[in-house]
Formats: sequence, structure tokens, C-alpha cells
Amino acid sequence: MSLEIEQFLHTERLPHMWCAGCGIGIVTGAFLRVLVRLGLRREHTVVVGGVGCSSRAAGYVDVGSMHTIHGRALAFATGIKMVRPEFTVVVFTGDGDGAAIGGNHLIHACRRNIDVTCILFNNQVYGMTGGQMSPLLGWGDLATTAPYGQVEEPFDLCGLAEAAGATFVARGTAADIEPMEDLMRLGIQHKGFSFIEAVVPCPTEYGKRNASGGVLAMLDDERARSVSVEEARRMKPEELGDKIVTGILRHDPNRPEYQRSYAAIVERAQAEAARETGQEEAG
Repeated sequence: MSLEIEQFLHTERLPHMWCAGCGIGIVTGAFLRVLVRLGLRREHTVVVGGVGCSSRAAGYVDVGSMHTIHGRALAFATGIKMVRPEFTVVVFTGDGDGAAIGGNHLIHACRRNIDVTCILFNNQVYGMTGGQMSPLLGWGDLATTAPYGQVEEPFDLCGLAEAAGATFVARGTAADIEPMEDLMRLGIQHKGFSFIEAVVPCPTEYGKRNASGGVLAMLDDERARSVSVEEARRMKPEELGDKIVTGILRHDPNRPEYQRSYAAIVERAQAEAARETGQEEAG
């Protein structure tokens, strides 16, 4: 491990709690490299997590961190960014924490376009509490709460984030980690709300129930099903099927960022109050 990366890692908390082959650790390692590449200062960087396997990543990254309550990481992150706008604020969440229990917070964070980066780990299940299905579990797949197969249409979270107003939306996989690393770097650099879905294998709770053949087979499957945004545009809807569309799905640098808009309102209100006070004193 390089000393540059080690400065951002709580080495005293190792070994980590993730299962062997868990994709969350793969992506977290890439995130540490992003911190080094961007030259971020530890004291000006905050990582916020909710509850779940994915959110435990916040406890291993040695920057300012907050382990919050289930589904509410984005609400806490919004408060931090409003109070300390100069901070780089990143949320680690999962498909249960961020899309089910925290789904409403996700929608409104996208709508506000506040300068926060949300990295959502999609392993299709609640990994920490026994493998219950998340809103992203594939049609027909098995979970403890879907022992005969899932019969609800899974969310397209990137599509939801785009529709709700996020100005940077991207998807990557643990199987192709260098592009995933680039997406996280670009998301953090973007001035506005960034939503990045990281498709990761859960070999324990998802893999064993769905006979996925172990973590290497799961990574190979992710790689085989991945198509770039450019390739997807040339494909028919029926050809996309269960493909994983990767890359930048939306990038709009021109929409006003929330804090700037809010600061302008505060300035206008203060100016009006000052004028009213001056008129009263003159009268």
C-alpha cells in the first residue's frame, strides 16, 4: 500500500468487516486513489454513511466522517455542505439505504442540485441484515424476502436521478475499476449534485442464493453484460435487456448549484431588510 493512500485510511481498523470478494471494498480502494489524485485535504473532506455494508466504508476513510441513521445520509450531508460550503462532501450509501429507506432524500438532493457527490453501491440486496431484496433486485432473482423470485420491476436509479434533476449521473462497475475510478473523480470535481451508481458483487447474500458461481464469476458476468453509453445508444431496447450501461449518462455544468442560488436569496433578503431599516430611521 502506498504511503499516499495510507494517509486516507484508518489502518488501525483493519481488517475490514466485508466478506471476501465483496465489491464494496474494491470500489472503496479506488475512492482512496481518487482522494490522492485530486490532492484533497483530509481536514476539508467529509464522507457520510448511512447504515449497511456500503455505509461502513465511511468508517475506514480517514477524513472527516459521519456514520448516520438508516436512509438519512444525504440529509446530513446537505447540512454539512450548507454550513461548510468549502468542504468536499461525499456520501456512501447502498441500494437499500439510499433507494428504499432513503429514496425520498435522494430524489430531493437531485432536485436541489447541491454540490454533494453520492456514491451508491448496488449489490441488489440488504447484505448486512440477511439478504433481503432491495428495490434494485433483478426480475426473478432470489432473496430471503423473495424465496421464489422477485416479481417487481427494479428501479433504474440513474434514470430516476436524471429525471429528478441531478446534473452529473454515471454508472460503473467493480469489474472494470479504472473507469469507475475516473467516474468518481469527475463526479467530485463537478459543481452540482453528482450521482454515481457502483454495481458491485455480493458473493455471500446474493451470490449463494442465485448460484452465481463465486466472486470471479460474478465479476466476469458484470464485465460481459456491461456496455458503454455510446454502444447503448446504437442498440434497440430489446437488445439492452439486462445489460449494464456504464459511463457518464448526464453532465450538465450550466444548471445553477443550490448553494449559490440560496446565497443570492439571502443577499437579496438582507439588502431589502437594510433598505427597510434605513427608511424607518429616516422617517
